[in-house]
Amino acid sequence: MEETGKLSIGIDISQDQLDMAAYPTGQIWKYAHNRHGIAKIVAKLETLQPHIIVMEATGGMERPLKEALDGVGLPVAVINPKRIRDYGRSLGELAKTDKIDASVMAHFAAKMEPTPQPARQPEELSLDSLVTRRQQLNDMLMAERNRLREYLALSVQVDIRDHIAFLEGKLQGLDKQLKETVKENPVFKAKSDLYQSMRGVGAVLSWTLLAKLPELGQLNQREIGALVGLAPMNKDSGKYRGKRFIQGGRGMVRKSFYMPVLSAIRFNPPITALYQRLIARGKLQKVALAACMHKMLTVLNSMVKHNTPWQESFAR
Repeated sequence: MEETGKLSIGIDISQDQLDMAAYPTGQIWKYAHNRHGIAKIVAKLETLQPHIIVMEATGGMERPLKEALDGVGLPVAVINPKRIRDYGRSLGELAKTDKIDASVMAHFAAKMEPTPQPARQPEELSLDSLVTRRQQLNDMLMAERNRLREYLALSVQVDIRDHIAFLEGKLQGLDKQLKETVKENPVFKAKSDLYQSMRGVGAVLSWTLLAKLPELGQLNQREIGALVGLAPMNKDSGKYRGKRFIQGGRGMVRKSFYMPVLSAIRFNPPITALYQRLIARGKLQKVALAACMHKMLTVLNSMVKHNTPWQESFAR
């Protein structure tokens, strides 16, 4: 008879296999990573009714399982893989196998009790897919434009230019679809208008925040900064004071702040003032930019939390 008390579950996701572990029972299950395997996991967990289920963010591979578990109301937290690796090292677990990873996640789930992410509605998942595809097209465009700088035969250059024109057309079409999707959804439109009331925030960042950062407005400043990877981390030991740095988090969201922060430094007086103060104090440009991104993020978080459009006093 399986224990159905306060179980915590960890699920390691690979391309072909799903490894599931339970804490404190230590049980391990293996399933194929396909719709049949996912259905079996859902049925098993509906029986066990765990307190929390943890899986790693795996670049989208976790989505079908997460959506299936959301569909039956089970609590799921998707965690940055680095947090799981660091937690495993803290336990002295240096080996790495799918079973070990699942067991570490189950232990992490029990001891850290992460907050489950809310289930996402179909329209949110559709927007997420569109934003992901837009980023993919943009990455392909940048790669092709960079290739034009290489010494290549004329016929190859012509081919690359043709591909760039094709990708630009696809990107324009996708941007039109994103605009219409947001305009037709009252919740999306209200949030997008709220985000863009801050000078520097445009359509692309607002789409990214809607799709990739649904927690905006639900966390405190430290938590939202850490989630995106814009919270400065200390590197101190004894009398040594190392440079602060940013890392981890949701890379697509963080990347989407780069062009907006350059605009905000030019046209948003409080952000301009912050940037100039940091540069005057001898901070590197990249450090000052990261600090301004963090300020923009935390102010946006406050704006959403209080449902209040941008006011310059927020950033002072």
